[in-house]
Amino acid sequence: PWVRDYLRDRGLFGTSILWFESDHDGDGAPLPAERWRQYCLSAVTTHDLPPTAGYLAGEHVRLRDELGLLTRPAAEELAGDRAHQQAWMAELRRAGLLDDGVDAVDGVDAVVLALHRYLGRTPSRLLSLSLADAVGEVRTQNQPGTIDEYPNWRVPLGDPQGRQVLLEDIFTDPRAAALCQAMRAAVAPRV
Repeated sequence: PWVRDYLRDRGLFGTSILWFESDHDGDGAPLPAERWRQYCLSAVTTHDLPPTAGYLAGEHVRLRDELGLLTRPAAEELAGDRAHQQAWMAELRRAGLLDDGVDAVDGVDAVVLALHRYLGRTPSRLLSLSLADAVGEVRTQNQPGTIDEYPNWRVPLGDPQGRQVLLEDIFTDPRAAALCQAMRAAVAPRV
């Protein structure tokens, strides 16, 4: 915890990743948007985490189980992730960003969009959108703890069905357009 203060006191931004932002002084629930740090880059995910669609689908647990990287049974790991995801779904509903009845399985695009809109409600000075999230990729780009067991940084960017997405295609992808619009709307009042 002191590292954040140390960096801030020296004018250096930190990083806040949504999945790790929780109320450490309270019950561990997702940290309300208004309590996030101002001097940081905020993102839903990062290169060492699965894309959001993959996380919501439990793809990372399947992969880590397949690679022998889990330290507890896969069912336990999935249950923990589901509870964490449900807490975030509740926070999104509380914030008015996700309708009742929309869940992480059937409404993955709505959830990903709501999570990025949530970033826009934080006081964070910088916001980030993962390219993998922009196109609905589910596969992990980098799997920590592996060298040759997984093709780190060699997985072609793909859509939710795993079809390769070319750079030119991103500009016409409706999912990417919706997320970019949400991010633009979030920062417009700040500039």
